[in-house]
Amino acid sequence: MTMPTTTDPAPWVPIRHSGWPVHRIPIWLALLVAALVAGGIVLVSLSHTPSRAQQAADLNSYLRDMNAAVESCAGGVTESQQALSALQSPGSSGADQITAINLTTYNASNCSPANNELLADLTQYQVTESLAKFNLVACTDDYVTWAFDASQAQTDMVAVMRSPAGSPARTAAAATLRRDLAKLDAERATIDGILRSAEHSVSDTATLPALPA
Repeated sequence: MTMPTTTDPAPWVPIRHSGWPVHRIPIWLALLVAALVAGGIVLVSLSHTPSRAQQAADLNSYLRDMNAAVESCAGGVTESQQALSALQSPGSSGADQITAINLTTYNASNCSPANNELLADLTQYQVTESLAKFNLVACTDDYVTWAFDASQAQTDMVAVMRSPAGSPARTAAAATLRRDLAKLDAERATIDGILRSAEHSVSDTATLPALPA
């Protein structure tokens, strides 16, 4: 019997895949998309630009917040100054000295954020976005700094109260107190300058938080 002739199959050759074709975005189209996105951002920003009336209302709210935060500290500084003045007047007694020292010591403590919750909250205060251009973040920090320095100034007052009249210790304590009070005055002027500039920009004349001179 004759066996049929067989033919070996051709060797297997793998098919090459070059991957999906890549479609490149024309440069002009990419530039157009970028321009449209940028234009959209500008339009969104413009649509959220606050009116001057809204800025004035937000500024007044900011001033109320600042006043609420520093009012007790600022009032305490005034009380301490009055107590020191009364103690230095003729006729004051040892009992007056003790009362003045206790009052001023308490007021000094009350100007520290560690002992005053309102001042502590001020260290985390967020300025409204509508007022972002008025440098009020720095102004808020200045209020906190003023309170810290007010605490130190009142500690100086206690040192004056404890020192015998006419002594070198009294002279030195009084000089330190004058220096620290001058620092408070400079900080108050900086704060008032920032706030007056903001008020001028929004045509507002609200009363600023009172900081003793």
